[in-house]
Amino acid sequence: MNDPNRPVLLIGETLIDLLPNSEGGVRELPGGSPANVAVALGRLGRAPVLATTLADDERGDAAAHWLEASGVRLAVRPPATGRTSTAAVRFAADGSASYDFDLTWDLTAETLARASADGPAVVHTGSIATVLEPGADAVEEAVRAARGRALVTFDPNARPAITPDLASVLPRVERLIAAGDVVKVSEEDLDWYRPGADPVAVAREWAATGPVLVVVTRGEHGSVLVRGGDLVDVPGVPVTVADTIGAGDTYMGALIDALLTLGAHGPAARDTLAALSIEELRRAASWAAKAAAITVSRPGADPPTRAELLDTRALNGAP
Repeated sequence: MNDPNRPVLLIGETLIDLLPNSEGGVRELPGGSPANVAVALGRLGRAPVLATTLADDERGDAAAHWLEASGVRLAVRPPATGRTSTAAVRFAADGSASYDFDLTWDLTAETLARASADGPAVVHTGSIATVLEPGADAVEEAVRAARGRALVTFDPNARPAITPDLASVLPRVERLIAAGDVVKVSEEDLDWYRPGADPVAVAREWAATGPVLVVVTRGEHGSVLVRGGDLVDVPGVPVTVADTIGAGDTYMGALIDALLTLGAHGPAARDTLAALSIEELRRAASWAAKAAAITVSRPGADPPTRAELLDTRALNGAP
């Protein structure tokens, strides 16, 4: 691995997923998109630092223990509500998840400055933290400050339940896309931002505004990577799906891990990304796809360790 001790700063929400169980009750599991990415990176042996909001309550303690158990360091601001955020999860027949949120996002610039004091190799953000005020302003400021100093990655994970008015959030999302070096977006989320548009065409448009690399994930159908005139199609990994919670976040974490291994970090990140071979890009996306496949093969947001990801038997107990 390439300097695994350099910090990776992740900015965003931590919450408790409230999942229905087979007895008609609810089980509580920690989650949140940026928190899931942090856990994925910690399990892969990186040094994630998560700037987030957590209350001093039972749920906040559970989330903190979950993060720290995977090697995630925390820079925490208590939310003004005094309670840890939650997301009530509903599953469709195909295992896909939708969410009802009770969430406050009021992270401050001071918390972010403290979290970034060590000079991170990568700065990542996405999901609710980038669009929900008042904390979204501090997130955008941090992303702009990181440009040219670290690899900046962004996942515009759409949450219509939180921000149903597309027109109100799209300008901020597009600014963050333009400020990023790597943008990873699911085909489903992209369709919310640009209904009915061709995903590859939108990825090319986004790439022209600033990011070196735009990745569109397509679930079982794999992913498409756009870099300048390069178009790299990477197949999916066949797997029996338990549920899809944390799949995209695991993909994001493993992609960051792969790009770090390839030397894309710090002030030279953009030049390194631009110089990677097509085969290196394909290997990075394949690594991320396998990590996501392992996650969807088991319940909840449960990213693999590096040992599991290296093990060819990790998927569905294959021999």
